[in-house]
Amino acid sequence: MKTTTQGSTKTKRVGYWIATGLAAFAFLAGGAADLAATPDMLASMAHLGYPPYLTTILGVWKLLGAVAILAPGFPRLKEWAYAGMFFDLTGAAVSHAAVNDGAAKILTPLVLLGIVAASWALRPESRTLKASAKDAARSPSSHPVSPEASLAT
Repeated sequence: MKTTTQGSTKTKRVGYWIATGLAAFAFLAGGAADLAATPDMLASMAHLGYPPYLTTILGVWKLLGAVAILAPGFPRLKEWAYAGMFFDLTGAAVSHAAVNDGAAKILTPLVLLGIVAASWALRPESRTLKASAKDAARSPSSHPVSPEASLAT
């Protein structure tokens, strides 16, 4: 018989992978669309007041962010990826609001932000900086040798 803790851990893990899969898919698709630089994409960026070259920069960053949140390990990189996703999505919502786009164009990035936030909040401990700090504290190689000690040898 499963305990409540085991059930909630499994539910959290499933929720994490669903949210992470959706966020990664959205950023992989968005990054690919940005890099394709279709006339519609460039027109949308121009409508928001951004130069065409920004689609290339955003496209690369989105692809790298999606890979970062999916890849095992690299907890610090994941933190940066989640932060970048936050900046991208809040910037998109504000940009659409600034040019008086409809509610759907303003709310879509905010809904996606909720999914990204769920992915971040539901991460297993092994994908957090806290786990990385614990691993470093246990590893003898993570303790630098003082200059005095290195001179003594």
